[in-house]
Amino acid sequence: MTIQLSNSTHARETLVLGLPLIGSSLAQMALHVADTVMVGWYGVVPLAAVVLGASSFFIIFVVGSGFAKAVMPMVATAMGRGDEVQVRRDTRMGLWLSIAYGIVVLPVFWWSEAILLALGQKPEVSAIAQDYLRIAGFGLVPALCVTVLQSYLAALHRTQVVLWVTLVAVAVNVAVNWALIFGNWGFPEMGARGSAVATLVVQVFSLAILAGYAGLLPELRRFHLFQRFWRPDWHAMGQVWRLGVPIGLTGLAEGGLFQASALMMGWIGTVELAAHGIALEVAALTFMLHVGLSSAATIRIARYDGAGDRVALRQAAKVSVAISFGVALFSVALFLSFGRPIVALFLDMTKPESAAILNYGVVLLGLAALFQLADGMQVMALGLLRGVKDTRVPMGLAAVSYWLIGIPCSYVLAFLLGFGGVGLWLGLVVGLACASASLMARFWRIAARR
Repeated sequence: MTIQLSNSTHARETLVLGLPLIGSSLAQMALHVADTVMVGWYGVVPLAAVVLGASSFFIIFVVGSGFAKAVMPMVATAMGRGDEVQVRRDTRMGLWLSIAYGIVVLPVFWWSEAILLALGQKPEVSAIAQDYLRIAGFGLVPALCVTVLQSYLAALHRTQVVLWVTLVAVAVNVAVNWALIFGNWGFPEMGARGSAVATLVVQVFSLAILAGYAGLLPELRRFHLFQRFWRPDWHAMGQVWRLGVPIGLTGLAEGGLFQASALMMGWIGTVELAAHGIALEVAALTFMLHVGLSSAATIRIARYDGAGDRVALRQAAKVSVAISFGVALFSVALFLSFGRPIVALFLDMTKPESAAILNYGVVLLGLAALFQLADGMQVMALGLLRGVKDTRVPMGLAAVSYWLIGIPCSYVLAFLLGFGGVGLWLGLVVGLACASASLMARFWRIAARR
């Protein structure tokens, strides 16, 4: 069956799905920012420990989140076929695998101090980071289950609730942080451990709300999501595993790319590292726009794939790419036109080193304009490929682009050719551009055969 829709209709449906997902991604970033700012008010050493602990948690989370992200195209495809039973099975097995993963990696959090010390971290910071991770680690299972339910609801076009729950979670996080980090409102002063408790509370709260919504909303009861939850479906589990592991490893490869870039920038100098952090933070904000649009594209492509509508699949893909490209051009114009005032927002200009950081940050933000085009297209390509349930080869293409092209180019340009931080960022752009080109080419080859 072919669904004839205009480009404007495709654009409207993509934005209706994508805008709430963009909002929830930005709200998720706000959770991290709130933790960082509030612990920073408490003390320098606790801040270093929480940054270290949160980044360690994120790396482990990213790998496990592959199962949750696999649920999105699987549920959307099943809905495209009209197979409501498979919707339940796929989501349930996504929850099973997420729970199992969270339990298996829990010892890593519990004995994290020894691991951090082995990686060369300072003893005082490592000890506090372990205290943080021992609490936050118990939040991994609910955090992963929240992500599964978010994927499930998004695939059913219930993106508004995902946004509102995330926004409420930000408010809860700030309140609990205020109470437990500093010991306000009669609560004990817990410092970094208070931030970990706040994170755990938010994850459990979000899970309870989303599970209640998914299980009790009259329009969703027909899926019987939690009915006989203990019953396995080995075929569905295998599908989630085969899709989810490459997605998780792709996320790890991309996250590792930016961790490596920060490490290399630290070799260049403190001013350069500070400017790098600011430029990357700004780029991350605009990147969330592409993440939301990519998820919307995944859902729509998977639905058309399940329905066997090849014409609408290709048309929806073209419109999604066009919207993402338009957003990237807007970001380019913003960074080139307002680079100086944007960077200045992150600095106290009364401090002597701020002027140097500002000048260098403006240069890097100019390079981030190129970065936007490449990064936006590669994340959109990944979303399109997930929509047709192609994740294994894209994992390889992304890893090669990031680690065998991007990082070596960054090193050569920055250190061997003497371009410093500018060369490092140009190398990242090259790696992301290669990922974008190879992934887009693969999707259109697959789409042509559909």
